[in-house]
Amino acid sequence: MRRDLDAIAALLLDEQSEVSLEELSGICGAPADILREMVREGLLQPLPSPLDEWRFSGLQIRRARRAIRLTRDLELNLAGAALAMELLEELETLRARVRVLERLLDLGDGRS
Repeated sequence: MRRDLDAIAALLLDEQSEVSLEELSGICGAPADILREMVREGLLQPLPSPLDEWRFSGLQIRRARRAIRLTRDLELNLAGAALAMELLEELETLRARVRVLERLLDLGDGRS
């Protein structure tokens, strides 16, 4: 079982990847109870499933791992981790927008 989880963790996870709650627990090294609490706090959003069995996308796997690092490294509770994640995501969005604007300004100046 551990080898299977290591193989999943080693894959390049994209939006098409899906894992179960048990697999996510193994990938993140976190108990399923913590992951359930992350769902309740809004940190994670399981994919819609007709069987009430949670499935998580590659994006949610990355979010879970990041949230767990924040709670562990900065000793944040889940509400604090949710706020930190929101701020980090906004920062990433703003940085991406600045890069686009800088490229547009460079093109407008005739520089390539």
